[in-house]
Amino acid sequence: MKRNWMRVVLIVCMLLLARGLPSVRADQTSGVTVTRLLSTTTTASGQPIEVPVRPEVVVSLYELALGATLPVHKHPYPRYAYILSGTLEVTVLGGKTYRYKAGDFMAEVVNQWHTGKNAGNTPVRLLVIDQVVPGHLNTIIRH
Repeated sequence: MKRNWMRVVLIVCMLLLARGLPSVRADQTSGVTVTRLLSTTTTASGQPIEVPVRPEVVVSLYELALGATLPVHKHPYPRYAYILSGTLEVTVLGGKTYRYKAGDFMAEVVNQWHTGKNAGNTPVRLLVIDQVVPGHLNTIIRH
């Protein structure tokens, strides 16, 4: 199981790094299938995605147990998440609620207070990718 997680992390990192390199497209190679999960220039709430100059890429695995709720928080830098399992519900305070299921890829809201919760009957597992100013954290919890 741990080996599968590492494969997913490596594939996502390779895709991010290869984004600007000239090469043969993967979908032009025999035996390779490419399925686009997301192509966007904006976050879930429509904000333009602005990446810090020379960002540090931080990749993490999150797991939300049944009934788990994240505290009210915000992200000062871009954050992306791939839903590996379960159903995640993200609610922007004073705004919309977004629902994501296994196989969805999301561009989280930036600098908007929000919360997340496990809205299903199985644990939620997320592969989270942050692009931050080197050495900075990407989650601020509201007290």
